[in-house]
Amino acid sequence: MASFSDDFNRADSTDLGAGWVEVSGDWSIVFNQLSPGAAGGTIILRAAGAMASTDHYAQVTVAATTAASQGVWCRGNSNISQGYLWRNNGSSWDLFSVVGGSFTNIGTYAAAAAPGDTAKVQAVGSTITAYVNGIQRVSVINAAVTTGTSVGIRSDSAGAIRYDDFAAADITAGATLGVATAAETAQPLTGAKSTVLIAAVQQGTAQALTGAKSAVVGIASASESAQSLTGVVPTALGPATAVETALPLTGTKTAPLVPATGVAAARPLTTPSTTAPSPERTYRIPAEGRRLAVAAEHRTLTVR
Repeated sequence: MASFSDDFNRADSTDLGAGWVEVSGDWSIVFNQLSPGAAGGTIILRAAGAMASTDHYAQVTVAATTAASQGVWCRGNSNISQGYLWRNNGSSWDLFSVVGGSFTNIGTYAAAAAPGDTAKVQAVGSTITAYVNGIQRVSVINAAVTTGTSVGIRSDSAGAIRYDDFAAADITAGATLGVATAAETAQPLTGAKSTVLIAAVQQGTAQALTGAKSAVVGIASASESAQSLTGVVPTALGPATAVETALPLTGTKTAPLVPATGVAAARPLTTPSTTAPSPERTYRIPAEGRRLAVAAEHRTLTVR
């Protein structure tokens, strides 16, 4: 497994060192960054060492940019006239398959390059994937280029363009890939990143069922043995009958009374009264001049 990286942190020079081959143009180190010069036209730079296999990636940071061609190669041949190129032209990122110097656009992400963008192109079998700042922007199946182990940079020679932190490495099947081999101090994040969300599916709140639903059931055409139930079988419940908890009575409850029927108070009974014996009665018997004395009757009146 091969890998290569360069952060260009060295003295200004037109000699890039043993790690690079200038396929065309005059490249140089300027203020710890890679410059493609300002001569105009398209120039190509290739890493001196090849990757160990055709499955690999290459990436570079666009430190400064302008509306000109700038990009990174993978699965290239020795003079980078064949391979896969991920480049920006000032308005969009385009993925090209290049065969015999003929460029075919196989994928596009509409966005201009911005200073600090990291462009990455990766080839694994016939799956070609392109990223900007670690986010996949294009992924296609393409078998136009099946050989090639060279990686590098292709750029217009424009004075406003600068590159930094180049990295490339083979990809082992099933391996977790890092973003870059070269490392630098992490910068704090500022602002907020937004993305376009797909439209939400409208969802309504479930309504309580009321009433009852009936249907005519047809005659069964076949029967089978009942199976034992397992788990919990849910069933639809009808509306609950409202139940009110009895509240304790407080205070005094009054009600209008009908007029009372007059009742005389009972008189206490007195001692049974008696009447005095009636006076003696005298009967006159004519002719004899006699008087018959009748003993007085003794009568008693009892009040009950």
